[in-house]
Amino acid sequence: MRSLGIEGAWTLEPKVFPDERGTFHEWYRGEEFREATGYDLSLAQANCSVSRWGVLRGVHFADVPPGQAKYVTCVRGAVLDVVVDLRVGSPTFAQWEAVRLDDDSRHALFLAEGLGHAFMSLTDDATMVYMTSTGYAPEREHGVHPLDPDLGITWPEDIPPVLSPKDAESPSLAEAVESGLLPTYEACAARYEELRRPPFSG
Repeated sequence: MRSLGIEGAWTLEPKVFPDERGTFHEWYRGEEFREATGYDLSLAQANCSVSRWGVLRGVHFADVPPGQAKYVTCVRGAVLDVVVDLRVGSPTFAQWEAVRLDDDSRHALFLAEGLGHAFMSLTDDATMVYMTSTGYAPEREHGVHPLDPDLGITWPEDIPPVLSPKDAESPSLAEAVESGLLPTYEACAARYEELRRPPFSG
């Protein structure tokens, strides 16, 4: 796994083995994940979303603690996947990293608790599968507007974005900060440390 420029975000670039039948690759390896992050991914839920061309989902995040870590890949089509540092007090607060995920390279992306996640579908029927460390809890889940100029995410200029009503009504980064909606870097660091502790055995 390769660390991105934002602490808590890694990308996996697996070796893909093609033959006359098709291809095979490993999109998650627990040992490699632990080596990179220092802890195991606790799998609570697995999701699959299918998006038509131009659909823009996010920027989504969850309250910390417990937060919601995500491990994502695109199994059909292509997306531009974006990680946003929404942790107030982080050295890279409000910075973002973009990674293309598609069914050719088979790259995957991990983002830790407290980081924001968004993606735009670059093809019809772009199919994303992702594992999450906690289950869906609407009262703990929030969003920041993905087109907020203060974030300045560089989405493809030739693709008109299609947002859900909920995402279109998300607050700006400044509004989220002012309302106290965003997680703090301190709370996230404490959560990461908790996850890295060995389980108690009595």
